[in-house]
Amino acid sequence: MPESITLFLNHLIFGIYPYLAVLVMVLGSILRYDRDQYSWKAGSSQILRSKGMRLGSNLFHIGIILLFFTHLVGLLTPESVYHYVITTEAKQILAMVGGGILGGICFIGLTILLVRRMTDPRIRATSKFSDILLLWLLYIQLILGLISIFYSAQHLDGSSMVALGNWAQHIATFRSGAADFILHEPWVFKAHIFLGLTIFLIFPFTRLVHMLSVPVKYIFRSGYQIVRKRGKGF
Repeated sequence: MPESITLFLNHLIFGIYPYLAVLVMVLGSILRYDRDQYSWKAGSSQILRSKGMRLGSNLFHIGIILLFFTHLVGLLTPESVYHYVITTEAKQILAMVGGGILGGICFIGLTILLVRRMTDPRIRATSKFSDILLLWLLYIQLILGLISIFYSAQHLDGSSMVALGNWAQHIATFRSGAADFILHEPWVFKAHIFLGLTIFLIFPFTRLVHMLSVPVKYIFRSGYQIVRKRGKGF
C-alpha cells in the first residue's frame, strides 16, 4: 500500500474516528433517553434462565469495570506524573500482569454469558441482534487485549505503552498529531483501539446505555421509599 494512503487511513482511523465515535455516543445517548426511555435498560434474561447467570455476570462485570478504569488511568496519566512513583518499564509489567488477571476473569465470565446466550433456545429467541453483536464485539475485543500482552512481552522497554499513552492524551486534549504516535505500532494494538472506538460508536444503540443509569442516589436516600399510599385504617 502506498505510504500516502497508509498515512491517510492512519489519520482517519486514529485521528478523526475517535471524535466521531464519542460524538455519536454522546448525542445518540441523549436522543435515546429523550425519545425512548422504555428501552433504556439492561434487558436481563435471568428470568428466563438463572443457571450460570450470576457467576458469568459477576465475573464479567468485575473484570470489565476494573479493566475500563485501569485503561483510563494508564492511558491518560502523563509520564511526568507516574514517573514519581514507578518507571515506564515497571508500569508496563504491572499493566501486563494486572491486565492478564482481569482479562482472564472477564474472559471466563463473558464466555459463560456468550455460551448461555447462543445455546439456550429461550434466551436466543428473545435476544435482539444488538445483544448478540455486542457480546461478540466485546469477546473479540477482550481476546485482542489478551493477545496484546504477548506483543508487549517482546518489548519490555515501555515504548509501545508510551506511544499509546501519548496518542490517548493528545486525543483527550484535542492536540494534533495524535495518530502519528501509533503509526508503526503492531497491528494488535491498532485493532484493539479501533474495535474499542467502534463499541463507543454503537453504545447508544445497545443495552450498554444502562451504564449511565447507575442508581447512586439510592445509597444516599434517607428513609424508606414510598411506593403506595397507606389507606384508611392502616
